Amino acid sequence: MARATRVKLCDRCANSAAVLYRVKLDESEQWRFVCDRCWPEVSQGNPSYVYGGTWKAQKRR
Repeated sequence: MARATRVKLCDRCANSAAVLYRVKLDESEQWRFVCDRCWPEVSQGNPSYVYGGTWKAQKRR
């Protein structure tokens, strides 16, 4: 049986990605999804940064 393609966009650059990181970036405490290209920019030197897991387009069986 064919699986449906899961698509999610990066909340910073709006590009679709197969892997996104769930993070909190600021005092708003809202979870956001960022791609691997945006992740280093938001994680390094950010005292409000919190990692909340990884979203993958291909779920493990």
